[in-house]
Amino acid sequence: MPKHKPLMDIREFVEQSIGCWRSQRSAHHLIFSHFEAVQSSIEIVALSPEDPSVLELCQSHGINPTTAISPFYMSWEGLSDWDEKEELKGSCILVPVPDPGYPNRGKLLRNQGYAETIPAVGEYHLTDDDTFVLHTPYDRAMAEERIWFVTPNLRCRVSFIKTSAGSGVVTASFSTEIRSLADGSD
Repeated sequence: MPKHKPLMDIREFVEQSIGCWRSQRSAHHLIFSHFEAVQSSIEIVALSPEDPSVLELCQSHGINPTTAISPFYMSWEGLSDWDEKEELKGSCILVPVPDPGYPNRGKLLRNQGYAETIPAVGEYHLTDDDTFVLHTPYDRAMAEERIWFVTPNLRCRVSFIKTSAGSGVVTASFSTEIRSLADGSD
């Protein structure tokens, strides 16, 4: 009988995500009836749980910092074909806080959100096929993201920006992200 692989937890997911990634994103902005292609580089760096920015983010959300696991910093830089003069650039601190009873579920604290540039707290879970699913409510929108690894150096991301009630989709995007390897061979 084949051995069943245990479910991935957030620590494993973050460990697999650490590194530099080249991303190609296709986005459909339904509200504008517009298609956009974005090429970017993404860097994901592990942070210490004692990092002052991690402690501050936990405290701002009333979370005990000792419950945080695998905090990380993410930065991105890219170009869009929608407005070629505008460079897309940003960064944020992300702090996973697993549910003590369900290690593949929890909260994800962000000092800056995806759909709106405000602090945000999302709910995540990892599915049976190791897909990371994140739902994040904002003031005027709701974001849903799904990320999965095809190979250790190739991952895919599907994102939806929905109305705040979650009933209508405003933007839908698909990204492929390829890890940039240190020796230059991808």
